[in-house]
Amino acid sequence: MTRYRLILNPAAGGGTARALVPRIEQLLRELGLEHELVLTEKPWHAAELARIAASETDVVVAAGGDGTANEVLNGLLKAKDEGHTAAMGVLCIGRGNDFAFGMGIPHELEAGCRTLAADHRRRIDVGFARGGDDPDGRYFGNGIGIGFDAVVGFVAARLKRLRGFAGYFVAAIKTMFIYFTAPRVTIEYSGQSLDLHALMVSVMNGRRMGGGFMMAPHGCPDDGSLDLCIARQVSRPKVLYLIGRFIKGTQESHEAIHTAQTKSITVTATEGILPAHADGETLCTEGKHLEIQLVPQAIDIVCQPDGGSP
Repeated sequence: MTRYRLILNPAAGGGTARALVPRIEQLLRELGLEHELVLTEKPWHAAELARIAASETDVVVAAGGDGTANEVLNGLLKAKDEGHTAAMGVLCIGRGNDFAFGMGIPHELEAGCRTLAADHRRRIDVGFARGGDDPDGRYFGNGIGIGFDAVVGFVAARLKRLRGFAGYFVAAIKTMFIYFTAPRVTIEYSGQSLDLHALMVSVMNGRRMGGGFMMAPHGCPDDGSLDLCIARQVSRPKVLYLIGRFIKGTQESHEAIHTAQTKSITVTATEGILPAHADGETLCTEGKHLEIQLVPQAIDIVCQPDGGSP
């Protein structure tokens, strides 16, 4: 019988996650799932709990938002290096839930529990980023945001009264006025080199960031490639216009946007700095150099059989 260990972040969802524990326990009992539930107590605790759980259970479930999912992913891949393998599941009780969206995991709690019970698995790629404030590196499941996108995330984290996409949308508007001078960067990937003022560089394994911005509308987490979306410096009115295009996922045809696929990429600031995040978690606020690479077929994810395609 499949054993599940849930790692729940009580601070997720703006602090509402703890109140969901009785409902989650009830749903899992009704589905007949053998499970344990543990609460995180501090930053990076979920990673350590996941590393330990990988040697003791079959499926380790991140119950929280994208930050919790990222920590659990890192813990499981650390355990894999130590010879212990477990699949990963997700229950969406956070704000953005972009990792789950890209992996084909439903947003609704009841549907998420049913997905765990069905136990359909998909082996996905992940990414690995090194540089900034984390020289040892960090795995990511959904994506890396460098520049404008990262600052939006930093601003959204301070908007306590707004949750989900609404918070990120307001943060994007605010960011237009506090982060406008794009750094000059050298971007190297797949034998190519770009030298430009880049407002934003997104490196995606999933499809969406910020709860509704389609950075890689056609992204697929098991295709053996990372999807790049690079935005050149544009005027503030064009930034506002591009925000609308990113919401619709139609930015690729705009002249300021460059897209590609690759297995590795380096981004170096030759003028200015690189604020960056991985799955919504801060990589650096004033970085100068980041190296990012694909790790193919890295982990099994419990998800919907159709991949959650719309």
